[in-house]
Formats: sequence, C-alpha cells, structure tokens
Amino acid sequence: MRYLTAGESHGKQQTTIIEGLPAKMPITQDDINDSLLRRQKGHGRGKRMQIEKDLVDIVGGIRHGYTLGSPIALVVHNDDFKHWIDVMGEDPVAEDQKIRRVVTRPRPGHADLNGALKYGHRDMRNILERSSARETTARVAAGAVAKTLLKNLDIKIVGYVKEIAGIKAEEITELSIDEKIRISEESPVRSLDEVAGKKMMDAIDHAKKDGDSIGGVCEVAIEGLPAGLGSYVHYDRKLDGRIAGAVQSINAFKGVEFGIGFEAARKNGSQVHDEILWSEEKGYYRRTNRLGGFEGGMTTGMPVIVKGVMKPIPTLYKPLQSVDIESKEPFNASIERSDSCAVPAAAVVMEHVVAFEVAKAILEQFPHDQFPKLKEAIDQYREEIRCF
Repeated sequence: MRYLTAGESHGKQQTTIIEGLPAKMPITQDDINDSLLRRQKGHGRGKRMQIEKDLVDIVGGIRHGYTLGSPIALVVHNDDFKHWIDVMGEDPVAEDQKIRRVVTRPRPGHADLNGALKYGHRDMRNILERSSARETTARVAAGAVAKTLLKNLDIKIVGYVKEIAGIKAEEITELSIDEKIRISEESPVRSLDEVAGKKMMDAIDHAKKDGDSIGGVCEVAIEGLPAGLGSYVHYDRKLDGRIAGAVQSINAFKGVEFGIGFEAARKNGSQVHDEILWSEEKGYYRRTNRLGGFEGGMTTGMPVIVKGVMKPIPTLYKPLQSVDIESKEPFNASIERSDSCAVPAAAVVMEHVVAFEVAKAILEQFPHDQFPKLKEAIDQYREEIRCF
C-alpha cells in the first residue's frame, strides 16, 4: 500500500491517491471527515482553521460504502482559494502584469531558502506553499482510510499530547485505550491529564500574547496488533524504523522515541528489557512494556507506544532576522498566517501517519486482495501464535 499527495497551501485543493487497499472493505465519508475535523481542533490554532472546513470528496475507488480494490482518490477543497486565484492560479501571467505576493525573504526554520536553492525559484512562495503543514490534510485523509482498515481488524489507535513547553502530563497507566480516546477528544490540548492540560493552555495563551510559539511531545498508542509484524531480516522492513521515518517526516518533528526511548541510555539492562510471560488466555506477553511494543524491528503483541517531538513553529509574530535574496539586505522574516502552538493538532497527524505504516505492514504480511480474507487470515494467525 502506498499513497501520493498533491496540492499547495493556498491552491485549489489537497489531493490524496491511495493504492493497494483490499476490495470489499467497508468505509464511508464520515470515517475520513471525522479525522480531518479532528486535525483542525486544538487550543492555539490560527485563523486558517476558521476559514477552512476540511471535508473530503471521494472521487474514486469506493462504491456503495465499500472499497473496490482500485486506487482511492480523495479531494479536500481549499475554500480560501477564491481569494488567491490571481496569486496561485495555473494560467500564465501576462507580460504587463506582476505576480502578487512574491516572497524573497526566507523565514528561519522553514524550507524557504533551502528549497529555493534546490529548485532555483526566486519567488519562494513556490516553496512555502507546498512545504506548508497544510499538506498534512492529505496525509490525515490517507491515514483515516488506514485507520478504518485497522478498526475493522479490531486494532485501536489514539494520539494525544504528553508535553507542551516543558509542562508534562502525569503518566496514567491504568487508562484503557478507549478511555484515552475519550479523554483526549474532550481536552482542548489533547492531554490525558486535566491539571497539566490547563497549564498547557495557559502557556499557549502566554506565547500567543508574546508573539512567540511553543512545541511539545505527542504520543501514539496502538492496541490489538499481533506479535511478528515487521521483520528482523532487512533494515528497511523493520516496522519501528518505518514508523520512526514517518513520524520524523511530519512538519516540525525533530525526534522519535519508542517506549522509554532515550531514557534507556540512562538505565541498566535489567531496568530496560521486558520479561516474557505466558498464559493460556493471552499466549506470550511481557511483564512490562519499556520497549514500546517492539523487539528486533517486530511487534511483540504489547501495545505500541511511540513519541514524537515537535519543535515550536518557526513562523513568529516577533520575527527573526533573515536576508532578502534579491537585495542581500537584512530584514525581519515575513509573517505568514500561523499557529502559536500546533502540538494538539500534530498529535492527530502523528496518529494517522503511524496508522498508515501499521496498515501497510499488515497488508504486506497477509493476503489482502479481499478484505474478508484478510480478516480471516489475521484472526487465524492470532490464534496460531497464542497456542505456539
């Protein structure tokens, strides 16, 4: 399974094409729209979320509520495009006209300058329109389809916020994944800790008032995965490596951890590795889950726990210094419409990119031309490894 996205931030639409899904999988527009609308929520979001209401238009691959087995094409229209036609339109500009809103001042922390150097664009709007986090709309749409597949295979996934601006949510180990889903949806910052959540909102408000931005840590948990997904045989088939790469590819993400992550470097082996147990009901399981559900690049059957570190958004209302590429004179970096904190929304994006990698690994490992046969094969495999 793979997907491709197209579209610019202020262009006509965001487009997603997904190939490799099994036929006969139940899916509706609501499955995708729910994810898209969740991405737009969160304390600290900017005005763009008030302009756009992201709803999907399914234009291929689904008929009467079921996948066909052919590529799925999804479109999310940009409602604001009507105000950007002369800036972002595809028609050539007349010789006696000037292109509006030309960007020659690269913003620190963005792709502007590096992209301009790579592709030779003097107008860096050609870079920033595509490198914008608006592209995650299309990625969430792809992930929503993957989440639907996982849900139909009795696999649950949730993304939430662990930390914002150094404010850490308390670890609540007794929460079920259903409770995590409910609590995170009710929290404006997707925190499972109500007290910490209020402090996070105060920090976001303070940053916004100060014209600054703040980052944080997101976490994704998955339950219901059988042991043995992924592979130890080749480096590029290790599922934790694939997930790490997908998380790192999200705009502004700068680090990934599984389980206790970097804390493992500060502990002895006896405090890191998970002892193996067995019961007739569960089969093989671990006493702890410090390694986040992975050993040897494969799932252990324990919940997968992965964290992602998001830096503060680099678009600031007290801009940093930059250099105009035409005049070479120093300027304060230009300001594009932005958020003071997008960590709550990033948790939703991370949830969906992880969902896609997990679904992809499942489809690589099991027969998947028809969804009923896929489900039958996974159920049979679960029983086999339980009795192994």
